Amino acid sequence: MQAHAVTIGLMSGTSLDGVDGVLTDFNNIHHAAYIPFPEPLQEVLMRLQTASENELHHEALAANQIAQLYAACVHALLADARLEKNQITAIGAHGQTIRHRPELGYTRQINNPALLAELTGIDVVADFRSRDIAAGGQGAPLVPAFHQAVFSSKDKTRVIANIGGISNITILRTDGTVLGFDTGPGNMLMDAWIKEHQARTYDAEGKWAASGSVHAALLESLKDEAFLKLAPPKSTGRDLFNRTWLATKLAQHEVRAVDVQATLAAYTAQTLCDAIKQHAPDAAEIVVCGGGARNTHLMGLIHHLSGIAVTDTGSLGIPASEVEATAFAWLAKQFCLKLPGNLPAVTGAQGLRILGALYPA
Repeated sequence: MQAHAVTIGLMSGTSLDGVDGVLTDFNNIHHAAYIPFPEPLQEVLMRLQTASENELHHEALAANQIAQLYAACVHALLADARLEKNQITAIGAHGQTIRHRPELGYTRQINNPALLAELTGIDVVADFRSRDIAAGGQGAPLVPAFHQAVFSSKDKTRVIANIGGISNITILRTDGTVLGFDTGPGNMLMDAWIKEHQARTYDAEGKWAASGSVHAALLESLKDEAFLKLAPPKSTGRDLFNRTWLATKLAQHEVRAVDVQATLAAYTAQTLCDAIKQHAPDAAEIVVCGGGARNTHLMGLIHHLSGIAVTDTGSLGIPASEVEATAFAWLAKQFCLKLPGNLPAVTGAQGLRILGALYPA
C-alpha cells in the first residue's frame, strides 16, 4: 500500500439523517459529500431499532438501499476529486447501527458491503465492531484511535467530544495515553422531541431549547440512570436512550414541551461535562465534532458547565461534520496496512486487533 494511498470513509450515525462521505489520502487530498436518507428509509431504520414484525426482511431491504446510497456518495466523491475508481485503495463503510449489545456479545450494523463493492468496483472494508467485541471489548467507540492519530497534543490534555446521536469523548493526554467512552445521549432525544412537537428534524442552533427553561426535577430524573454511573469502558445507543425511556421519565413530571427540550439539551451537556470533570480534570480544551458542534446553545452550555474553552475540530484541520467519516477512511487504511484499529484501554478488548472484513471488488 502506498504511503499516501487514497481511501474513502462512509458513515451514517445514530441521528439517522444520511450518509457522510470523505475521500482522503491523509496528506493533501480531502473531499467530502453528503447524501440524505429519504424519509421512508429513516422510518424503517427507526422501526428496526426495536423488535418488529418481519424485521429480517425489512432489514435486508434497508441494507440494499443503504448500499445504494453509499455508492451514490462514493460516485459524488470521485466526481468531485476527479479520480477514477482504480485510484482508490478501499472504502471503509461502517453501516447503520440498529442494535448494540456488547454485554450480550453482539452488535448489528445494517449494510450490504458486497453490493457496495459491485456498485463501485472498489474494495470495501466493513463490519468494524465485531472483532473488538469478539476480543471482549465494547466494539465502541471506535473513533478514539483515529483521534489519537490526528488530534493529540504534547502540550495539553485535550478532550475530543463527538456529539452525534450519542455523545462520546476521547481524552488525549500529553503522555500519549488515551481514554474514550460514551457519555450518554447526544442529539437523538432532542431530535426526537422536536420532530414530535414541531415537525422539524432537529433544533437549529438549539434555538427552541434556548427559549425554554430547564426543569430541575426532570433533569435529576434523567440523570438517575445506571449507565451514567458505570466506569469505562462503556458504550450505549438507542437500545437504552430512546423515546420509551424518555416517556418513563416524563410520566413523573408535568413539563411544557419547550422546557423538555431545554432540559434535554442540559442533560446532554451535563452528562458530557460530568464525565470530563471525573476523568479529565486537567483538560485544557474541549474540541467538538458531529452535529452537536452546530448547536450554538449546546456549545454554550458545555462551556458554561465545564469552565473550559470549547471549539470545534475545524480549528484542528477537519470540519466537525467530517470527522467520523474520515475516521472510517482511516480504519480502512489501517486494515489495508494490517495495523490495529482499536484501543484496548478504550473498548476493553483483550488486545490490539485489526478491525474489519474485506469485500474485494
